[in-house]
Amino acid sequence: MILSVMQPTFLPWIGYFDLIDSADTFVFLDNVKLEKSSWQVRNRIKSAQGELMLSAPVLTPQGRLNTTIAEAQFKAGHPWRKKHLRTIHDNYRNAPYFDQLYPRLTALYDDKTTSLATFNIAFISTICEVMKIDTVKVKASELSDIDGVKDERLVSLCERLNCNQYLSPIGAMGYLEQYSPGGALVRNNIDLFYQQFEPAEYQQQSPGHISHLSVIDVLFNLGPVGAIEMMRASRRQPLDYRNITVKK
Repeated sequence: MILSVMQPTFLPWIGYFDLIDSADTFVFLDNVKLEKSSWQVRNRIKSAQGELMLSAPVLTPQGRLNTTIAEAQFKAGHPWRKKHLRTIHDNYRNAPYFDQLYPRLTALYDDKTTSLATFNIAFISTICEVMKIDTVKVKASELSDIDGVKDERLVSLCERLNCNQYLSPIGAMGYLEQYSPGGALVRNNIDLFYQQFEPAEYQQQSPGHISHLSVIDVLFNLGPVGAIEMMRASRRQPLDYRNITVKK
């Protein structure tokens, strides 16, 4: 059984959903520290002028330096939802699948939850439903008896969820294998693999293809079926940690 773990990021890119689709179980790591200038709270779409950042304003409890994603709240009274929907509408209203998918996005934004994690997880879960990705999804904050930090925490998650393989984003190699090849996962008899995903180019709403945008760009342009076909065609065989000669 394959486990993948990621923080619940804001309007994530198509590669995030490839990681979910490649796993048997996926954990939303929502009980880690909030980073207010990270992908936890922002992502990019495409305008006629180039990439455009959408950000969600969050606040942290006064005096708290280590607020988690699960604890983070949106700033009250800020019109970010209305601004996002207007910006998305203006830039994608002529896209082939806009009329089909925009109501689903509007419904997510119209939910007045004040929780960043709730919004992000609802968005990701809705996109999985639209793309027919049926991987089991779990919140780390709702799991008991999870010990350790970094790769030791991943070992606990694998053991708790009965998974003997861990599929990681390639960017996590540095801390997973900081002290030894394969790190704590391999020491605990859990096979470690790294995602290989090379997103294909596709027709966008303006010239000059931009990669790694929010998944909504792919969906508005290709539709649910086209998006998952493109995603799976962009997937490469996961890399066994033992076959990587240069560690990042």
